[in-house]
Amino acid sequence: MSSEFITLFMFGTMMVLLFTGQRVFGVIGFVGSAAALWLWGQGSFEMPFNAAFQVLNWYPLITVPFFIFMGYMLSESGMASNLYRLFHVWFGPVRGGLALGTIGLMVLIAALNGLSVAGMAIGATIALPQLLRHGYDKVMVTGVVQAGSSLGILIPPSVVLVLFAMIARQPVLDLWLAGVGPGLLMAFIFAGYVAIRCYFQPEVGPALPAEERAEITWSEKFGLLRAGLLPIAIFAVMMGLFLTGTTSLVESSAVGAALAMVAAWLSGNLDRKVFEESTRNTLSISCMFLWIILGALCFSSVYDGLGAVKAVKTVLVDTWDFEPWTILVLMLLSFVVMGMFLDDTAMLVIVAPLYIPLVISLGFNPIWFGILYTITCQIAYITPPFGYNLFLMRAMAPPEITLGDIYRSIMPFFALMVLSLILIMVFPQIALWLPSQVTGR
Repeated sequence: MSSEFITLFMFGTMMVLLFTGQRVFGVIGFVGSAAALWLWGQGSFEMPFNAAFQVLNWYPLITVPFFIFMGYMLSESGMASNLYRLFHVWFGPVRGGLALGTIGLMVLIAALNGLSVAGMAIGATIALPQLLRHGYDKVMVTGVVQAGSSLGILIPPSVVLVLFAMIARQPVLDLWLAGVGPGLLMAFIFAGYVAIRCYFQPEVGPALPAEERAEITWSEKFGLLRAGLLPIAIFAVMMGLFLTGTTSLVESSAVGAALAMVAAWLSGNLDRKVFEESTRNTLSISCMFLWIILGALCFSSVYDGLGAVKAVKTVLVDTWDFEPWTILVLMLLSFVVMGMFLDDTAMLVIVAPLYIPLVISLGFNPIWFGILYTITCQIAYITPPFGYNLFLMRAMAPPEITLGDIYRSIMPFFALMVLSLILIMVFPQIALWLPSQVTGR
């Protein structure tokens, strides 16, 4: 039986089972284990089982619950609301200022949580009602929240990049540093679009009314500045200790989680409910990541044992004679298609055994490819009709925002994300310059 047929069978079976609504980790692990039994008999069952124990040696995996806990602690304790109020007050006098402040809020939430879900929740429940109340165009601001929240999987400490680093056997620090330039580039492009549109169409993003600005005293402004700088200080301390080599990656994540608790306590908002909600959400998401990784290792151990990666390379490079860039573009397009049905973690663990060795063999930088993968996930999140963020927004948005509004809101930001992706493909140093300066790799 050829490797090509086995590849087609395993991936085809997996996709069919996923469409039945089964859990991602169960489907991936089941297909891997069943394929091992089918191909090599009863003794081969230990192959995927032993591969799952690799998780015990992945020390950086400990960072995942710490980073998630830090983000939820800041969110549940109300510090994220203080951040939005900070941007609301300081950016309000500018046309489109509240929308620009929302993009800034999304960037900071991304830097504090590492997940897009938290940014979406905060943007939809805190920022969006305020934007609508102040007369902002509902279609534009809905797109702002969706696009801004997607930055959570690109800007460090991105949990997705931690998982990519472990699966691809690449340094986490290099991937985090590589995400800074593209993440800020996308944020500035989004902000530039909003600023230009509101300048020429003031009605879609009016400035804060003069009477409302007059009610805000300078003491209140500086008080909000102090409250808003506290989460920023937590991020700065955590990343500063890590980048200077004072703490390891895991130690830095623990420092961030501890500082988030201290900050919540100092603000007077740390109570049993906040702590319980933060730990419950942390446990839920961390377990989801762990089970998906376990299932992925079961699948990839069988797939690698078949030598199927070489077979795929033979088909694409030798048989079809595709150019390396053509293969890369096809990979990215497949991410967009899969991303409309799967989340980023599931997509990563499904394609990692197939794509990452192929990318390296074609001569592409795996760190750069990791950033391209992450941006493509962001694009898939907002791609109609099944984008992940589209349905999250529908669940969280106020009643006056319809599904049609959500679809229309994302079109300009979809184009801006594609533009960002093309820029990083054409100019790889946007992603690779900072890692080369800091780590020399």
